[in-house]
Amino acid sequence: MSEQQTAGTAGETTPTGRLYGVGLGPGDPSLMTVRAVEVIREADVVAYHSARHGRSIARSIAARHLRPEHIEEKLVYPVTTETTDHPGGYRGAMEEFYAEAAARLAAHLDAGRTVAVLAEGDPMFYGSYMHMHKRLADRYPTEVIPGVTSVSAAAARLGTPLAEGEEVLTILPGTLPEEELTARLAATDAAVVMKLGRTFPTVRRAVTEAGRLPEARYVERATMDGERTAPLADVDEQSVPYFSVAVLPSRIASPP
Repeated sequence: MSEQQTAGTAGETTPTGRLYGVGLGPGDPSLMTVRAVEVIREADVVAYHSARHGRSIARSIAARHLRPEHIEEKLVYPVTTETTDHPGGYRGAMEEFYAEAAARLAAHLDAGRTVAVLAEGDPMFYGSYMHMHKRLADRYPTEVIPGVTSVSAAAARLGTPLAEGEEVLTILPGTLPEEELTARLAATDAAVVMKLGRTFPTVRRAVTEAGRLPEARYVERATMDGERTAPLADVDEQSVPYFSVAVLPSRIASPP
């Protein structure tokens, strides 16, 4: 996108700021890319999402690269999985939140500030950044910095190929209806199911119904503190956090 300008005082113009969606990788700060570090250090504004408790995993990953001069914009979700009294329900509350968050970032961009929006994993892969991108990228110069996904991190931690040769890899959100999960898991060669947490009992039933439980693996907080791997069948459903995935790896045997 070409450089845009906004009107300033006395007929002058002020260049608009540039928007960056910065992929931070799966959690280990050492897995951030060089480009991600450069953009964060040079940004005027660093924005990141958090739940209402105020803690941000994205900020904690990038913390060593933040400067006192940074303007920090904390984008606090009004709801996560709980109910809401918003007249539009959960979807309405989130749409209002994204619109307000985008307006806050637009104010910085209009003032000529560079804005880096932090995103765990990759910004365009089930990430919150994409909601800002859809609302701002057509109005401001924008660059997306890709990051290592949790899917790649999980495979690396398991030491197991995800897919080989002509195999088909399917990535699924655990929030799908159980019947659809079961059908898709039964039809594919390899799969990763994301967004576990409260969806874990449904996901494990779907894996079982698809006849895939013996091969299924579980990875929790890949590359983060508290990382854990286990056979999916052995996992206590009461202990599963959101940042975990179920993996049905490649069925092709590794060469001897």
